[in-house]
Amino acid sequence: MKLYYLWIVAFALAAPAWTSAEDKKTPDKPAHKNVNADEFEKLSKEPDTVILDVRSPKEYAAGHIKNAVLIDFNAKDFDEKIKQLDKSKTYLVHCAVGGRSAKACTKMDGYDFPKVANLEGGIKAWEKAGKPVEK
Repeated sequence: MKLYYLWIVAFALAAPAWTSAEDKKTPDKPAHKNVNADEFEKLSKEPDTVILDVRSPKEYAAGHIKNAVLIDFNAKDFDEKIKQLDKSKTYLVHCAVGGRSAKACTKMDGYDFPKVANLEGGIKAWEKAGKPVEK
């Protein structure tokens, strides 16, 4: 009888190894990646890449990364605007210090955007690294 239970336990422990990669996706593990300012800048130079600024229009006007597209995370239509974006592109997302952009990236993960990166520390980290901003 003990051998029977041992087989059941062994089978239960081995079963997760037989699941596919798709089955291993969890809401706790983001599909997007977090990058520093240097990697963000490097990625921004690749083709089909969009820099997505999720701050307010006032914050954007005070200074933004060149060619950044503004979609205010706190706007009522944020989700609708995100859903309309081209999923074949790579999105580099940032805000002021990283909170809103992390949430935006998580939303984009939920909408199955395959290529999304979050700028850790936001535009503050970008500026601290000596990267340029436009007004």
